[in-house]
Amino acid sequence: MKKLKHIVDQYMALVPDVKAFCERCLKTERWNGKVILMVVDAVFTSVGLNYFTAVVPKVIEFEKRFVEPGEIADLRSLSNARLEKLREVWKNTRSWKAAKEAAQYLSTLGKDDKQALRSWALSSDLEGWRENPLGRIKGIGINTYQYLRMMGGVDTVMPDKIVKRVINNILREAGFREEWDDIRFVRKVEWMAAETGYRPIELCWMTWLIQREGKLIRMEKYSSLLNRI
Repeated sequence: MKKLKHIVDQYMALVPDVKAFCERCLKTERWNGKVILMVVDAVFTSVGLNYFTAVVPKVIEFEKRFVEPGEIADLRSLSNARLEKLREVWKNTRSWKAAKEAAQYLSTLGKDDKQALRSWALSSDLEGWRENPLGRIKGIGINTYQYLRMMGGVDTVMPDKIVKRVINNILREAGFREEWDDIRFVRKVEWMAAETGYRPIELCWMTWLIQREGKLIRMEKYSSLLNRI
C-alpha cells in the first residue's frame, strides 16, 4: 500500500488546487451555483469533445445568451425552452433533449434548483443507475449520471476513458490488477481513495487535469477558468 500511496501522491502533487475545486463541486457551487449550467455542462460533456475548448465556451455562450437576460433562468424554464432556439448555441439536438428531460424531472424535486439536484443526487445510487429517472433518459449514460451526482454532492467517480487509463496505469505500476468494468471500476477507485487518503472525486478530476495540452497540463493552462467553473 505504501507504493500505491507514493505513486498517487506524485500525481496529486501536480494538481495542488484540485481539493478546493472538488470541494466546490461537492457543495453544488460550480458555475457560481447555477444548476441550470451544471446540467447543460453535463449533457454537452457527454458528446466527447474537448471540455475546456469546446464545452466550457458553449456553456458560457448559453449563459450569456439566455441565463443572464433571464430568458432561461432555472430548470423549469429550460425544460420549456424551444429546441430551435437552443440549437442556435449548440447544434446537437440529442444533448438538448436530454437536458430538457433532466431539467423537467429535477424541477419537481425541490423548492429551488440546488435543493432539487442535491435531493436527487443524495438519493441516487450507482448500481441502479439504469433504472433511475435520469439514467433512463436517452443521452444520459453512466458518465453523465455520475457527473451529475458529483455536482449534486456525491463523492464518486466518472468511469470515462481518461479516468480509467490514468487510474489503471497507477494500479498496474503499484502491482494491482486493472479494472475496466464501469461499476467495479468506480468501486476500485473508492477503495484506492480510502487507501491513499484522498477523495474519489479528487482522483477523478486529477486524471483530467494532468492531461497535457501543448507544453502545459490542464491544471496550469486553465487555472483562471477553473476558478469560474
